[in-house]
Amino acid sequence: MTARPPKALILDFGGVISRTLFETHDLSEKALGLPAGSLTWQGPFAPESDPLWQAMQADEITERAYWKARTKEVGQLLGEDWSEMSDFVRAARGADPDAVIRPEFRTAIAACKAAGIRLAVLSNELDLFYGADFREKLPFLADFEVIIDATYTGILKPDPRAYEAVLDALALPASACVFVDDQMRNIKGAEALGLPAVHFDVMDPTRSYSEALRLLDLERTAP
Repeated sequence: MTARPPKALILDFGGVISRTLFETHDLSEKALGLPAGSLTWQGPFAPESDPLWQAMQADEITERAYWKARTKEVGQLLGEDWSEMSDFVRAARGADPDAVIRPEFRTAIAACKAAGIRLAVLSNELDLFYGADFREKLPFLADFEVIIDATYTGILKPDPRAYEAVLDALALPASACVFVDDQMRNIKGAEALGLPAVHFDVMDPTRSYSEALRLLDLERTAP
């Protein structure tokens, strides 16, 4: 039997591996002790009612600036002076981070592991947003042989160096990998380097993961 050529799946974290904070307002409100309906911003789920999200999508502000503003707002609701996204996420998700991991992700990763597909994370703010201790509560990250986090490198997608760093760590050419991200600017950055990419649709994660597996010549199995 001819050996399968090495391939890798490279994933963004927030939105792709974990459900977005927009999708989990109910969990956040419960964890924070806020009345139901306190958090009203919906980002990609209702962009017309979220001017700050529209500004981020138009590159008028960065993604970090968006979440810094939301962190400050939520902190004020609690009488707290929060300045770091990790303050928000630790309070909202720290007790049970596993609860916000997408089931579609788990199914896709199982298919990749069974087929010998290598795994990597390329994030702009994994530990900056979630805190390093968050990762320790997610055992599946042990299956990822490469984690490139701009919290430490300082190189943000879509800077070409961000993608080059993960490709160098994997020792694979761009053509042997598939990159998945929920921000179009980051998809365009990957494609500019010849890295096959899937723009992750947070409203249709099943289709997005199916497309990634198709590009890896895998068929998605049912959960």
